[in-house]
Amino acid sequence: MKHSFSLLFLLILLLGAVTGCSTLETSSTSFSLQQIADFLDTNDEEYVIAEPEVVLEEELTELEKTGEWEVVLPEVQVEAEPEVVYDFPITVNKQVEFYLDIFQNKQRSYFKKWLSRSGKYVPYIQQHLKEAGLPLDLAYLAMIESGFNPSAYSRAHAVGLWQFIKGTGRNYGLRIDSWVDERREPEKATIAAAAYLSALYNEFDDWYLAVAAYNAGEGKMRRAIKRYKSRDFWQLARHKYLRLETKRYVPKLIAAIMIAKEPAKYGFTDIDYQAPTPYDLVTVPPRTDLAAVAAAADTDIKTIRRLNNELRKNQTPPNLRTYEMKVPQGSHEQVATNLKRLHPVITTGYKNHTVSRGDTLGKICKTYNLNKKTLLKANNLHSAQLKQGQRLRIPYRTTRYVLLKDGETLSNRYAQAGKNNPLILHQLKRGETLSKISKQYNVPVEIIMQWNDITNVRKIRAGQHIALYVEGDQKSTTQTIAAAKRTKGKRTAIPTLAGNNKRKPSGQPVAEQITWYKVRNGDSLWTIARKFQVSARDIRKWNKLPSNMIHPGKRLVVKKG
Repeated sequence: MKHSFSLLFLLILLLGAVTGCSTLETSSTSFSLQQIADFLDTNDEEYVIAEPEVVLEEELTELEKTGEWEVVLPEVQVEAEPEVVYDFPITVNKQVEFYLDIFQNKQRSYFKKWLSRSGKYVPYIQQHLKEAGLPLDLAYLAMIESGFNPSAYSRAHAVGLWQFIKGTGRNYGLRIDSWVDERREPEKATIAAAAYLSALYNEFDDWYLAVAAYNAGEGKMRRAIKRYKSRDFWQLARHKYLRLETKRYVPKLIAAIMIAKEPAKYGFTDIDYQAPTPYDLVTVPPRTDLAAVAAAADTDIKTIRRLNNELRKNQTPPNLRTYEMKVPQGSHEQVATNLKRLHPVITTGYKNHTVSRGDTLGKICKTYNLNKKTLLKANNLHSAQLKQGQRLRIPYRTTRYVLLKDGETLSNRYAQAGKNNPLILHQLKRGETLSKISKQYNVPVEIIMQWNDITNVRKIRAGQHIALYVEGDQKSTTQTIAAAKRTKGKRTAIPTLAGNNKRKPSGQPVAEQITWYKVRNGDSLWTIARKFQVSARDIRKWNKLPSNMIHPGKRLVVKKG
């Protein structure tokens, strides 16, 4: 529900932006843009309003009061300390002075925060700008765009450190879909921004025109130049054709660069600059759960999400053979080793719900997609009567990851677990699918496949036993319901995991048949395993491979028996 609620606030904000309101009213409650920004910043990881957007309306109103735009003569240059070097053209007029003043006063708390964040991003931004042959001072374009916030979202649907809209982002190589939004990945977005800024400068041959076009679009800037027969940005700014939001872009960037290069000169003497976050890269398969990576790295999921800000879900994309994930520096080997030994167990988590006026048991169950019996049991309630202010425990399915020892499997780990054994064995009936079992036990299909080394959902057969690991309250609930469906009141013996394969009669030796395969270019252990309908783990075991790395020309045992 968190995203739905946040999106409602975002829509309210967008409505206010369209109507020109800086304070929005709904019913008897009033929300300022700052309150909404604070709400989204603390309650939603994906939608965070860009801080420069929060003060935009007020800023433009004040800027308009400066009157006619001042033309800057080429020889009028700002004086800086000898050790300060600008590689972006710096000139000063009353509009630049307006931003120097507003950054030091009305927007001081914001600018201080942006300076602090700059320490985290400017070093590698400038490295990419240098490689592209661009002015290093363009790093502060990200400051006025997003406040150096890689999760920033604007009313124009621009996203990330560099505030790309979808079309431009895709044009410059950024992947944007329901799984990944690379506008939110600082380094990839910086490479795209450098390419875009290079193209703009190549066309306009003037940095003021280029950065104004970054805001307004190339077409708008071309038409402005043609309409007023001038390539002087300050002359173009005197006319109404360019929006004020575009015209303010150049003086705002100049002021940001001036203060960022000499913060003490402008009264910013107590900045705690953030340091860049070092990381390692680990290659993982499709649909890797971020919780599994966090467990393998011995860290929390929040850390993994921050390192991989471009991922929009708690999994890596399903349509890529592999995905490079960032993990804390120094943990590459640990994560690569532990991921092979991690296995998921479905368990029950709880969140709290405070009963408010109008709440009923049925309404709460509908909100959280629960049945009444489950909710009553979770709270030791004997009736459906609720009191306002009462706190309820809301159970939900979550995944816990078990780190197995070398050579250990989930089945032998829990073999002696007695009552606490989370193992459920489900014998497939004719016509049953993994999708049907997934719904029956409320467990994702991909986890069932992982538990049972299934590489092709179409290759399961009637009579086969499917192992499921569901612990705690959720196990008792799902097992009872599933058993009721299977037996319709009849008692059945629980089979053992060994029942997955038919045993050969004892005393009759069987010659072991071995299938060999020669690795070709483009092959991976996973694709070979799928081709021969075995698990990658078995291929590694049969060939005594220390890792998943294989080379063309190598002969592998791909089937035994």
